[in-house]
Amino acid sequence: MGQKKLIRFEAIKGFDNVLEYPENMQGKWKDFFNNSNPLTLELACGKGEYAVGLGRMYTHRNFIGIDIKGNRIWRGAKTALEEGLTNVAFIRSHMDKITNYFEPGEVAEIWITFPDPQLRISRAKKRLTHPRFLRLYQQLLQKDGLVHLKTDSPDLYHFTLLVIELYGLELLEHSENIHTQESIKPELLIKTHYEGLDIAQSNRIHYLCFKLNKELSVEIDEILKQHLREPSID
Repeated sequence: MGQKKLIRFEAIKGFDNVLEYPENMQGKWKDFFNNSNPLTLELACGKGEYAVGLGRMYTHRNFIGIDIKGNRIWRGAKTALEEGLTNVAFIRSHMDKITNYFEPGEVAEIWITFPDPQLRISRAKKRLTHPRFLRLYQQLLQKDGLVHLKTDSPDLYHFTLLVIELYGLELLEHSENIHTQESIKPELLIKTHYEGLDIAQSNRIHYLCFKLNKELSVEIDEILKQHLREPSID
């Protein structure tokens, strides 16, 4: 590990707005933020551009970025501290541990911004919109809680649309390319480091907003596997 990464890993240990694998925090985020405002998560947050950007826009809401990369979290956490954004915090953790940190119905919204699309079929279960993860989100979200996906990967975008269709979830909004819309919601204008890189080289930014309003039947998982074998998904 590089010297800079080591320094940043050490630094976040002293940040009041960063918790590493926190224990006994379920149901206690109101105490942490000293208010009862709605809670939004940014998953695989990287440098936390969305947690910080949304925190600036919506001071009446609380935001938590979650990622395992402490050196990346450092950037967002430091910015939040410097700007006095007391409604922004970060958790350093693996994503499959998130049910350890929130009680049922404690989260109002989830943002998934430019995650690794995990394009290989053998890694499909690692996609953050795979039913494996959606079932975890259901345990945290309020009844009408929202999930947002913003990505430059057409594969991940269409995979998520497929999941929504197969499992009968409620799709509220979707766009093949947000920049072709007549008007863009201000939160979609927040730009992440990875968005700027345009790794997918698609020159498009895809967006989805949906509700996890139905049980994700395990029986449908096999149907999803069959679709994954199609070339258009991988």
